[in-house]
Amino acid sequence: LRSQAKECNGVKAPIDTSKPNPNEVEFDNLYLDMNGIIHPCTHPEDKPAPKNEDEMMVAIFEYIDRIFNIVRPRRLLYMAIDGVAPRAKMNQQRSRRFRASKEGMEAAEEKQKIRQEILAKGGLLPPEEVKERFDSNCITPGTEFMDNLAKCLRYYIADRLNSDPGWKNLTVILSDASAPGEGEHKIMDYIRRQRAQPNHDPNTHHCLCGADADLIMLGLATHEPNFTIIREEFKPNKPKPCGLCNQMGHEVKDCQGLPREKQGKHDQFADSLPIAEQEFIFIRLCVLREYLERELTMASLPFTFDFERSVDDWVFMCFFVGNDFLPHLPSLEIREGAIDRLVNIYKNVVHKTGGYLTESGFVNLQRVQMIMLAVGEVEDSIFKKRKDDDDNFKRRQKEKRKRMKRDQPSFIPGGQFSPQALGNRSSPQAISNPRQAAFEMRMHDRQNSTTSSSPNTSLTSDGSPSLAGGIKRKAEDSDSEPEPEDNIRLWETGWKQRYYKNKFDVDASDEKFRRKVVQSYVEGLCWVLRYYYQGCASWNWYYPFHYAPFASDFEGIADMPSDFEKGSKPFKPLEQLMGVFPAASGNFLPPTWRKLMTDPESSIIDFYPEDFAIDLNGKKYAWQGVALLPFVDERRLRAALEEVYPDLTPEESRRNSLGGDVLFVGKHHPLCDFIVEQYKTKNTEVVDIPPELCHGIQGKLTLNENAVLPDQTVESPVPMLRDLAQNSAVSISFKDPQFDEDFVFKAIVLPGAKKPAPVLKPGDWEKTNNDGRPWRPQLSFNRDRKPVHLDQSAFRTLGHTMPRERGMPGMYANAVPLGTYGSPYTRPLLTGQQQIPKLLSNLRPQESWRGPTPLFQQTPQRTAGAAPLLAWNRMLQSQNQYQPSQYQGLGGPMSYPQRPEDRMDRGRQV
Repeated sequence: LRSQAKECNGVKAPIDTSKPNPNEVEFDNLYLDMNGIIHPCTHPEDKPAPKNEDEMMVAIFEYIDRIFNIVRPRRLLYMAIDGVAPRAKMNQQRSRRFRASKEGMEAAEEKQKIRQEILAKGGLLPPEEVKERFDSNCITPGTEFMDNLAKCLRYYIADRLNSDPGWKNLTVILSDASAPGEGEHKIMDYIRRQRAQPNHDPNTHHCLCGADADLIMLGLATHEPNFTIIREEFKPNKPKPCGLCNQMGHEVKDCQGLPREKQGKHDQFADSLPIAEQEFIFIRLCVLREYLERELTMASLPFTFDFERSVDDWVFMCFFVGNDFLPHLPSLEIREGAIDRLVNIYKNVVHKTGGYLTESGFVNLQRVQMIMLAVGEVEDSIFKKRKDDDDNFKRRQKEKRKRMKRDQPSFIPGGQFSPQALGNRSSPQAISNPRQAAFEMRMHDRQNSTTSSSPNTSLTSDGSPSLAGGIKRKAEDSDSEPEPEDNIRLWETGWKQRYYKNKFDVDASDEKFRRKVVQSYVEGLCWVLRYYYQGCASWNWYYPFHYAPFASDFEGIADMPSDFEKGSKPFKPLEQLMGVFPAASGNFLPPTWRKLMTDPESSIIDFYPEDFAIDLNGKKYAWQGVALLPFVDERRLRAALEEVYPDLTPEESRRNSLGGDVLFVGKHHPLCDFIVEQYKTKNTEVVDIPPELCHGIQGKLTLNENAVLPDQTVESPVPMLRDLAQNSAVSISFKDPQFDEDFVFKAIVLPGAKKPAPVLKPGDWEKTNNDGRPWRPQLSFNRDRKPVHLDQSAFRTLGHTMPRERGMPGMYANAVPLGTYGSPYTRPLLTGQQQIPKLLSNLRPQESWRGPTPLFQQTPQRTAGAAPLLAWNRMLQSQNQYQPSQYQGLGGPMSYPQRPEDRMDRGRQV
């Protein structure tokens, strides 16, 4: 994706996001699933972690700006943080947080143990950094961290609306952790409700940022023709420094405490890490819809084929493979091609069903039963094939290990003569004292051959041979990892009886219990589909078992009820914390609430086991297993909390209350004057948004107690960032359009929506007359983009101009300049303050950049279709030329303002 800022003399110029998108596509709305941003910014895996909470907030700001620079939305930016989740999701949250706490403590203990062993053997390790371990469990609604994050984001939005020309006509909605609901589902609820409004533009181009796979399903469920997902590009096996010695190339468990090798000729790269800026990819759901249309289209049906309905059925069938609310069926593993198997069965059985499985989020259980029983007929063969495939894989791995051991070279030179990986960009180092190096290698090789020739010798702790006793030779396949015991043996006769006995502790002949499990699972399927298409059907429902039934058990489900109680309410934030936190994370709770987790006399002490079993359930790794935690009884929990509710302070009571969304606009937005008028008249009534003033967006507005108001200072919650003294943005409470509880949002393509141009190669391309032209795949949003080509002379030029040292890589380098926490261009330190890196970019001197002029006088042109301008678009075209913010400081309008005391020594630090 194209979004990189240009550099000049080591200073990055700010990106003008008001200019056309360099990816040759214009997006209207950008939605941020903020939890997918918060986690990698607070505890990254591939770079040093932030030192404090302020640095974390700065990293989050920079991440959002990076996404904004790529997408450049023209109408709406929607930031959604996970609020209190439905009860069905809380079970998974509870499992994750208990696991995270347990694994974190085990990792810390293992790290300390290895450190002591290495030091006892005389190893060299850097001094242990005294630093409190960041508990990622604080990224949960109701904690002080999330409350501070909401304040920081309000400051960030106000600053951007004041200073960034790309935000000029943007509507920003912040749904923080006080608003109930998962972030991605709050986004979907907003889209559904706007689609149901008469002023909605059916050709709106949506872009959703997030890494979860369920975002693809949610995007398909909207039936919007222009829906794109932006996510981080996954790169496996990223190098990570050892947690003990901070060196690359090994993990903590393999650390030997060896001296650090010299990095560069003069050790100039000693403290640098190979950090590359995160890259992103677009997932175009319109292309996925093309693939699905080819896959799901069926001929000779007894009913009219409807592609949109078949997409809904495909989304529903994916739930059987796994989701956040239900365990997957034992016979359906996604890595074994379960989705393809379900599609094939669906296409074979659909002729008998007489129609589709779903309609606008509601399930036809009689038709689902036919699909499930068809899967049940082949369950036995699925389990046997799984066993055969597993045995074949183990056999191949064993042969591979033998082959590698046989072909392993007898001697590998080390030190200066050690083999180097291909593509190493660092310049080769000159060999020093080659005679001495060759002598050391010969002596090392002679010692190894002497040791290996005596099978009864072993090495002492100092590396010298010992004849005290021999070591028994290992078996041929002893290097294979131990396999977990499998008591179920699904590939053998009697698998169903063993499954129910081991997993549920009941006999398979207990028909009543099996039906109870199946009914709960069927309820879950109905709840999940309703959740994806209509919103939360019940805040209280959850699946009360750790395991799923078999597909062959889905008999007689057509008559099972699938209705849910109406009027259910979500948990309050602190109540959810009590439901999902382990006792080790109790420091985020009030003292008397925390005591309920640890006091042996507590009435709910059984909800917080110090240790718990993990059932691998046929898997290899612990993270794939099932955490056998007790389910939280909501009645017992509420009864226990009634006694400690009076102990809450006013601040804790505020954090325990449910909030709502907040809408922000800048002074040049058509809606700004309307909102300011509400505050001037102190109108306490709920008012509707005039859709012609806000890109067709509709909803309800009410005055906000802690509003951002024009000409009032916006205080900075981050100490190193200056208050916004000349603020011109305004905020107000926002509520989505409301509908009756029984209202059904139709899962259809809206009238007037234009289908995007096809991307896939037509099946009859060769048969039709195309003047003999070969098919050229489309690699971007623009079919007519010509691929970039460099001739040999250009490559020679690059070879001459690219730096040969890796300290300051050039524009075409594989490793980009160090990012947030490794940048040599950082803010100057004030006395007694910790270093916080400069936000976003290294900026040009004052007056060198005043923002672009041409595009401020016209509305960015849409690339999709030539639809007539709607009312709000006509208004945008009539706006006056945008004037940048009055404060432009050192960094120009794109930067965060510095505090006055920072200006005296704002030189570049090296």
